[in-house]
This record gives sequence, structure tokens and C-alpha cells, in this order.
Amino acid sequence: MRLHFPERLETSPGRLASGLRLIDKAPEGRPYLVVNMVSTADGKAAMDWRTRGISTDVDRDLFHHLRTQADAVMVGAGTVRAERYGTVTKTPELRAKRVEEGVREVPLAVIVSGRLDLPPDLPILGDPDQPVVIATASDGELPGLGDHVAYERVGDDLPLLMARLRSEHGVRAVLCEGGPTLNSFLLAAGLVDELFLTLNPKLLGGAAALTIVAGRELVEPAELELVSLAEAEGELFTRWRVKR
Repeated sequence: MRLHFPERLETSPGRLASGLRLIDKAPEGRPYLVVNMVSTADGKAAMDWRTRGISTDVDRDLFHHLRTQADAVMVGAGTVRAERYGTVTKTPELRAKRVEEGVREVPLAVIVSGRLDLPPDLPILGDPDQPVVIATASDGELPGLGDHVAYERVGDDLPLLMARLRSEHGVRAVLCEGGPTLNSFLLAAGLVDELFLTLNPKLLGGAAALTIVAGRELVEPAELELVSLAEAEGELFTRWRVKR
């Protein structure tokens, strides 16, 4: 992997996602929020409704290292179902890196599910050592889960969810992994601070696959400023800051 901007040097996914200090950038009253996505060159965010067909080994390595930079990892219900999410931090080495980076050793998993439409046998829900917050409009609870799963009854009020993650759960930085619909609501609410976007050198075409931001058009386009650009075997790894 080679970094091309803001300087030119050899790098790696681990170095690219180290020392970002996202926790130090939290604004008053909410966590700093970074979105991480992968897409084809024509902007498609999934192949057969999953990212596996467009995510390479290098991208997945970066994916896991980016998780070490935030107190919490957030994902929408559709993505957590399609990708069958499991425990957030996969190895002892990544847990040790989290401690070195100053974030909590065991990250909080935040699942946004308005209707609580989640199969209770999801791997991420079955690990008692993985704390989970489910943000929902439902008054119900998923059956058979332990007290490592909590609920935030925030409806569709994402600013309220962010405020509660900060005040009630001590979260200073959130890494959101989509999906496209959740991304659109976060952008519309003005909550996204940065975007990490991997561009895979494929063209998928068609109208069925979602782009990285789905739903209705934003009232105002989100203007982005390029922070860094790296490349590995034709795949581009970009980091953008949302202009305020």
C-alpha cells in the first residue's frame, strides 16, 4: 500500500488507521462520527446485497484497524442482518491496539433498528462479552438475550441517540459501517464528521444495488474535503472530512 496524499510514502492498513485520535475531536454533547464504506468505481455499495464481492483482503484489514480508533461501532439493522455481524474486535492484537489508542478495550456495538427487526440468533447478540445498544422505536425486547444487550428508545431521532451515547455510555467517537439508508439519515441530520471510502476497481452497473448513501436527496449536498489518499493494486483508500 502506498500513500499518495498528503505525502508520498509506503504504508499499510495498520499504519493508515493508527493514531487518528478521533476521540479528541468530539464536539460538545455528542461523539465524533466517522462513516466507513466500500464501493465499486460506479458507486455501488454491495454485490448481491453483501460487501464481500467488492471488499478485498486489504480493505478488510483496514476495516478492522479503523474499528480500533473509536469507542463504538454503529450499524443499521439491514447491514447487520445481511453481513451476520459478530464480535466487533476479532483478535487479541486488535484489543491491545485499542488500549494503546486510548479507546475502551471492548467497543460498544450500536445497532439501529427502528422496528426491532433483528433475528435474536445473530452472532453479535449471542456473545455475553460484547456490549450492545439497540436504538429503536419499538417498546419490545428480543427474546433470550442477556443483560449485555441494552435498548435506547429514541425512535428515529438520531441526534438524541448521539447525545445519549455520549452522556449515558461515555462514547467519544463512533465508527458507522452503514448501511446506505442509515448513512443518509446521519448526513441529513448533520452528524457525519468524516468518511472513509474504499473504491474497488470494478463496475457493477444496474439499478438494484444501493449506492453508499440511499434514500431521499439531501436538502443540501454534503461538501467534502480530501484528507488522505492511498492505493494498493488499483484499489483506492480515501479519507474525507465533511465541511461545515
